[in-house]
Amino acid sequence: MPEREYFQHAMPGDVCFGCGSDNESGLNIHSYWDGDEGVCHWQPQKQHEGWQGITCGGIIATLIDCHCMATAMATAIRNEGRPLMSQPYYRFATGMLNIKYLAPTPNDKALQLRAHVTEIKNAKQYTLACSLYAGGVTTAESTVVAFLVHRSDQTDNDAAFS
Repeated sequence: MPEREYFQHAMPGDVCFGCGSDNESGLNIHSYWDGDEGVCHWQPQKQHEGWQGITCGGIIATLIDCHCMATAMATAIRNEGRPLMSQPYYRFATGMLNIKYLAPTPNDKALQLRAHVTEIKNAKQYTLACSLYAGGVTTAESTVVAFLVHRSDQTDNDAAFS
């Protein structure tokens, strides 16, 4: 079986707390394709609690945010018909994060995030839907807007906001 390609490996120099492969103290999430959905499995630890036995809502928001930015990036590359690890490299930033917390997320169960792009505007603004599951139960749903803010082959990276 071939080794799974994680979206975050296509983001060299990423020191983000949530998704940064270059941040030893971060959450170090890993996202990959399952059909047309980006999927992430992550296990919370004791230090990720908001209340005893419950995963902190801020940690959940970070997981959703970072997973969606990576899924937007991977979608942009996939839509161009090129391999994930090919150049140019893209970076996305959060424009909007709307989360509905549906139930407490237990801290002792592995979490699964599933995200997909629902709309693309001007090749720079990606809207995503993301759901968070704990033990097969949906504990959060979100809508996220991601903006393309950097292309490694362009010097005018502020163009993403115009």
